This record gives sequence, C-alpha cells and structure tokens, in this order.
Amino acid sequence: MNSFLNTVETVNNAVNGFVWGLPMLILLVGTGVLMTFLTKGFQVSHIAHWWKNTIGGIFTNKHITAHTGKEDTQISQFQSLCTALAATIGTGNIAGVAAAIASGGPGAIFWMWIVAFFGMMTNFSENVLGIYYRRRNINNEWSGGAMYYLRDGLGGRKGCKQIGAVLAVLFSIFCVLASFGIGNMSQINSIAVNIKTAFGIPYIVTGILLMVLAALVIVGGLKRIATVTETLVPFMAIVYIIGALIVFIANIGQAGEVFSAIIKGAFGMRAVGGGIVGSGVAMAIQWGMKRGVFSNEAGLGSSVMVHSSSNVREPVVQGMWGIFEVFADTIIVCTLTAFAVLSSGLVDLETGAMISKSEKTALVAEAFSTVFGKAGSGFIAIAILLFAFSTVLGWSQYGTKGFEYLFGTKAVKGYQIVFVIFIVFGATMDLSLAWDLSDTFNGLMAIPNLIGVIALSGTVMKITKNYLDRKLHGKDIKPMLSALEDIQELHEKEI
Repeated sequence: MNSFLNTVETVNNAVNGFVWGLPMLILLVGTGVLMTFLTKGFQVSHIAHWWKNTIGGIFTNKHITAHTGKEDTQISQFQSLCTALAATIGTGNIAGVAAAIASGGPGAIFWMWIVAFFGMMTNFSENVLGIYYRRRNINNEWSGGAMYYLRDGLGGRKGCKQIGAVLAVLFSIFCVLASFGIGNMSQINSIAVNIKTAFGIPYIVTGILLMVLAALVIVGGLKRIATVTETLVPFMAIVYIIGALIVFIANIGQAGEVFSAIIKGAFGMRAVGGGIVGSGVAMAIQWGMKRGVFSNEAGLGSSVMVHSSSNVREPVVQGMWGIFEVFADTIIVCTLTAFAVLSSGLVDLETGAMISKSEKTALVAEAFSTVFGKAGSGFIAIAILLFAFSTVLGWSQYGTKGFEYLFGTKAVKGYQIVFVIFIVFGATMDLSLAWDLSDTFNGLMAIPNLIGVIALSGTVMKITKNYLDRKLHGKDIKPMLSALEDIQELHEKEI
C-alpha cells in the first residue's frame, strides 16, 4: 500500500510541476490579459457601471436580491454570487496567503493582485459564456459551465466537434475529482485540525457534526445551498474583515513599510542579509500567481457553474458579478490577511525573511494573537470553520454539475450522498497527498476551460459590445442573450 501511495505521489508531483509551472501560470494570466485587451479594459473603463449593477445595486434594485418562487428552479443574482464566493472564499484566503508570503516573500502579494486584476476579466468571460451557452435539464434547472461552452461553443466551430466534446468530458471528470479534494476533504481536514488545536474537540466528532450539517443543506439542492450561503457568506466575510482591520489598525504605523516590502519584494529590490531570504523574483511571481488563482479560481471554470443558474438573462450582467467576485475574494479578503501578517512583526519587512516559525493558518493565528491574545487562535479557527465549510457547500454544486454532465440528472443524488460521506474521511485522515492531488486536479480543470475561453474570446467580445451598444450607447439592436435562441433563429431563417 505504501509503495502504491509513493508511486501516486511521485506521478502527482511530476504532473503538478507541469500543471502549475510558470508556462501554465502565464497561460492563466495571459488569458486575462487577452480578455482585458479585447473588452478594452472593461474592469477599469466601466468600473462605475459594473459596481452600480452588482454590489452597488443590492440596496436599490430589488431584482438583484429577490428570491424566485418555489416552483422556479433559478436563483437570484445575489444568491449566485454568494454561492460562488462560498466556494472561493476558503482556506486559500488564510492558509494560501500565509503560504505565499512564507515561500515567495511579501512580494508574492503584489503578483496576487496582478492575477486578480486580469483574473477579473477571465471570470467575466467565463460567466458571459456560461449564461450564453446554458440550457435546461430534465428538472427545468439551468445547467451551464465550461463543459457546455466547450461542447456547444468550441464544438460548434467547423472541424472542432470532436475536440469540443472530448474537452467537455475531461473538464467534467477533473471537476468531480477536484470536488472531493479541494472542495471537500482538504477543507474539512483544515477545520478539524484547527478546531482540535483551539478547542480540543476530537476529529471524528467534528467530522460527524459537519457531515450531518452538510447533508441537510447539500441533498436539498441548489436553492437550499443558495439560501444558506446568502446568509453565511456576508456574515463570515464581514466578521473576518473587521477582525483583520483591527489587527492592521493596531499596527497602522507599519503601513508604509508593508507597502514598501510588497513592492520591493515583487521586483527583487529587497536587501539581502540575515539568513535565508526566499528565492527572488521568480518565487514571488510563482507563489503569488499560484495562490492567487487557488484563492479566486479565475480561469478554473468552477464558479461559472453556479453563476449560470442565476435568473439573469443578460450574459454581461452575470459577467460583472464575476468581476466583483474576484475583487472581493483577492483584493479585499486576501489583502487584509496579508496586511495582518506583514504588519504584526512576524516577517522581516527589510529582507522578507520569516521571523515566526509558524506555517499557513498558524501564521495567521499568531498574527491575530498579537492583538487579540489567546482569542486570536480561536478567532482564526472559527474563521476557518466558516470559510472552509462554505467552500464545501459551493464545491458540492460544482461537482454535482460535473457529475450531471457525465451521468445525467437522475444520478446526482448518488454523487451528493457519497460527497457527504467523504466529509468524515476528510476529518480523520492525514491528507497531505490529498492537498497535492487537489492542486493537480484544479490545474487540470483550467486547461480545457482556458482553451474554451480563448477559442470563444471573439464571442465574448461581440456579446460585450452588443450589451454596451444597447445599454450605454442607446442603439436599437437585437440583444445577444442565448446561443440556443440565436441558433434557432438562424435555422428558421435558413428554412
């Protein structure tokens, strides 16, 4: 058995090194750069518009938060955002940021920002394509995601039918596998370890309790998940942001040095001395990009599967929620985590060397403890509980949609039951290999998805231009809302 596990680990390390190597990270960021260029910097040039029509419209536009009727299988725009954020705001926002700083130095945070800036337009593009190519399943629920725009979008191009179909299946397989790793056992393991450390509760007790809670939500389907996450996500995000702000304000005198360390570390301008100081610019870039993508998931094609269930009709409107999703996850939550760690004296801001011996969540807990005392570790344990559990809820929907594509709608209950059972395994097992496998399957998801986004970049550009011409320039033209409607209309014209 040990020999088999060692072989799996060796193969996984080789695949992981390729999947998350610099070429792959360049592809991820490059896709965002391409979409930023094609949409003329939409995330900046139309910042007032997308802000007004997303988070800014929550208090002025009832349609954004209005719940659909019991018989309506759609969810609201705000519910789709919260469910997507439930999956993206997880251990990556705490442990991932700490790992980036420890391995790549303070400069890794700058490259995390860069990934987020361009990732906004990757996520925008995924959501636009998700809404445009989505379709109803036998339960009248919306089904959308990379598998559909790969099969129907890329596959609809001349000579690409087979490659589109194959990539759609591969994406779905990687999605289902990733849902058990990064979307389930790895998250639950983080909760169990932190709860045991902070409160002494045995792993098995935590696992059983979480399994029961998850079962009550997940087996109820998307609408129940969305109902829970629209309450849980704002609460956990606001509480964590307040806690991180208190730590940073308590160390406000370090603000200038923190910014300086981030910028200098990003471009290799740190002073060298006082022991081991990281591995230079390449490490800062690689760890910043890797943890940035791990945190906000832009380019993986994951959150589009829940965004596609929104009751919105305009693809660009849901695309704008994708921009805000990345902004909230990385620019706000990850940045505050980084500032709390860097301002608390646990990192030498002059050289970038680690002063603390703590790692991952323990490093963030120690940073909070410098202000809150012993309550700091308890605060982080509760934050991990909320963040990671919400990630499990969000990823259960992603895995459900991937499984549905492969085996049909009627088979998803079986997947959901198995998914819930694996929560207990996650709480009680040593999951160092599971974490590595999770990274690998996450990266493998990105490859077919990015091929689809790049191949259909022209479609995203046309849909975006169509929206802007109608909404901002007052042109009276036919809206581009659904590929199925457009294909049907074209077919009728040909007849």
